[in-house]
Amino acid sequence: MKNLILFIAFIFFGNITNDQVMIWNETSKLTWADFKAHPDTESDAVALTASGITFGYSLKTSGDKIVDFSTNVEAHFYPDKSWYVKERGNAHILAHEQLHFDITELYARQFRQKLTKLKVNQNLKAQLNQLQVSINEAITETQQRYDKETNHSMVIDKQKKWEAFIAIELNNLAQYKS
Repeated sequence: MKNLILFIAFIFFGNITNDQVMIWNETSKLTWADFKAHPDTESDAVALTASGITFGYSLKTSGDKIVDFSTNVEAHFYPDKSWYVKERGNAHILAHEQLHFDITELYARQFRQKLTKLKVNQNLKAQLNQLQVSINEAITETQQRYDKETNHSMVIDKQKKWEAFIAIELNNLAQYKS
């Protein structure tokens, strides 16, 4: 049976859940100990990574006019929603799961970059919400393409190409890391 790796992207808008979260950090990599949920015994998957981008903003107004805004964007990993099958997990699969989290950080950086280009205007709420939607769509498409092209980590040369590509992209957007 194939080793399937599944990915779930949760992109939250507004409030952060009460679940335990890990914020993406370039010096800290995931370990199997971070995957705390019970495995889905009916799944063919070896692991499931739950990660996503939390996004919040506040607007400063004067009367009815928006005069300033601030935002917060973070890439999170959710240990209590992530799991693996202990007997089948290995370093290669863990690296595949880490790259899902790295892709989440890449899109958080792209989000932060796009936010820096927004100017205060009276349509700001709609622009922020649309930007969040477009990032959500883009990250979902990329995560799915990553799994398809690597066949959930089983195509080794494609896995290596994705690892190199994401490392370059993260470096290109280093000024937008949290």
